[in-house]
Amino acid sequence: MSDKIEIKATETGVVRVFAVDIPADQIAAFTARNGRWPLREALGAEALDADHVEVFDASDLASVGLPGYLADGHAIPEDQLEPMRARLMAQKGTLMVVTSRAFQGTAQTLTPRAPLSLIGTFQEADDPITFGALPDASARTPEAEPEAEEPARKAPSDAAMSGRVATVVLLVLALLVIVMVWIAA
Repeated sequence: MSDKIEIKATETGVVRVFAVDIPADQIAAFTARNGRWPLREALGAEALDADHVEVFDASDLASVGLPGYLADGHAIPEDQLEPMRARLMAQKGTLMVVTSRAFQGTAQTLTPRAPLSLIGTFQEADDPITFGALPDASARTPEAEPEAEEPARKAPSDAAMSGRVATVVLLVLALLVIVMVWIAA
């Protein structure tokens, strides 16, 4: 495959599906990271996070199929899957799913080559966040009530004032003692 795939540093929510055309007994060596990483080299990626790359056999998805897996597991909208449904269902052998997070926010140009071939690129659904009413009245903030006037602050008691005066006097005396010791030295 000679097509190049541009990855932007700000890319989010993109899911790419590749066919991996190698015998099943070579998959472990292809995905192993021991000095070199054949999967990353075949993808032509500079930065790649293995936690966001999935390699599996298409038969593992027999109950839901690849379109169901993409819809349920990666939130790909049906309108993107429908035009490719027949092609996605026809996939056999090893598949690789790579999400935007795999590129670690690094702008790069992928140059996929054998044994990889791009099946499709999809964009996860971008549902707007909405906030509904809270179900329980105890979870809601109380209705705005007119602000009550704050009670006037009480004046400090005579004992509190005497304590403050005594503290200031002791600090002044301590400072005088320190100055006298310093002069005498």
